[in-house]
Amino acid sequence: TRADLPIGAIRPHKIFAVRAKQNVQMETGTEVNMILSDKYKLLRKNFRNFAETEFTTEIQEQLDREGGFNWDLHYKMAKYGFMGIKLPVEYGGQGGDTLAYVLMVEEFARVCPVLSIYANTPNSLGSGPLLTCGTPEQKKKYIPPLASGEKKIVFALTEPGAGSDAGGTLTRAVRDGEYYVLSGRKCFISGAPLADYAVIYAKTNPALKGNKGISMFIVDMKLPGVSLGKPELKMGINGYPTSDIILENVRVHESDLLGPPDKGFSTALKTLDGGRLGVAAQSLGIAQCCLEESIRYAKERRQFGRPIAKFQAISFMIADMATEIEAAREMIYSTALAKDAGEKDAPMKCSMCKLFASEMANRVAYKAVQIHGGYGYMRDYKVERMYRDARITTIYEGTSQVQQMVIAGNLLK
Repeated sequence: TRADLPIGAIRPHKIFAVRAKQNVQMETGTEVNMILSDKYKLLRKNFRNFAETEFTTEIQEQLDREGGFNWDLHYKMAKYGFMGIKLPVEYGGQGGDTLAYVLMVEEFARVCPVLSIYANTPNSLGSGPLLTCGTPEQKKKYIPPLASGEKKIVFALTEPGAGSDAGGTLTRAVRDGEYYVLSGRKCFISGAPLADYAVIYAKTNPALKGNKGISMFIVDMKLPGVSLGKPELKMGINGYPTSDIILENVRVHESDLLGPPDKGFSTALKTLDGGRLGVAAQSLGIAQCCLEESIRYAKERRQFGRPIAKFQAISFMIADMATEIEAAREMIYSTALAKDAGEKDAPMKCSMCKLFASEMANRVAYKAVQIHGGYGYMRDYKVERMYRDARITTIYEGTSQVQQMVIAGNLLK
């Protein structure tokens, strides 16, 4: 198989079945990787080729400047199988494992973090609840159009008064014959203005306290009573709109109750495990880009008669950046394997990955801007946007402090 073919041309569901070897070797350039099998190396090459070819500078800058959404790229990603990379073959997906998924997110984020989200959502938070506890009928109805890119689904847990504390959920679902009537408001929902469906978390049993008594519903965004707030103006990750979802007496048929009633929060946690690993991979891609841009600039920029790369202050910053990136890469890849192997501590490791990689990406982006000096503060240089895009990684899908709580809770129970 040619290494430069698009993913859709190389029977990916066959390739994704291969596991990576868990050794470490030195490679040329700025990356030092766990040894990957030839199949995974081919996948990574194709992910990188696609991103470098299709995520043009013009598209990236337009999305950052104007916001909105690039539907042409969305459909192109779908054509090559990226929207269903981690979804089962029987539902139109590629049948890839978690390592293939994190490789894709890393390589896409290395070129453009916002565009990495396009393919990340259907493989992560969007499909997670369906894959975990959807009925065969629900999976058959909802997953194939996600894999094909025909439909988009979002994960709607957060509320104005219930961010890290989902126990504060105020959205209610009241049984009425064959229907549930949903009322409430969800906020900061990534992709809401684009969504065809939303997985809504609502309290079905107010008598149960805290995180108990919460159920999940698949809500058609065209149902009467569903509306959207104004798209948020954000620091970064522009080009993937975020808004509130408002529910006013929305009637949802019982066939769209997802999983057993009152048990939805446990599924949310399982879904967030995979989502956190995705954010870690996104953070890794951002950091890798910052490193590469910094090396290039440090070799070209001359001060006091020589390239700034020759100054120890700069070279040591680059050495620290590369070391932290490689530590995160090894952690993320090994956790992907642990997750697929069903290891008991894999959920905690996902939190560790997000905590370390997201904080690392922010440190690396900071140093990248510093190395670029005044130019790094200007939008003419890519590290300025990477610095802004990196900031969200320590916040969404659970803040760094929430990850610390999860990790400590697992270790001290």
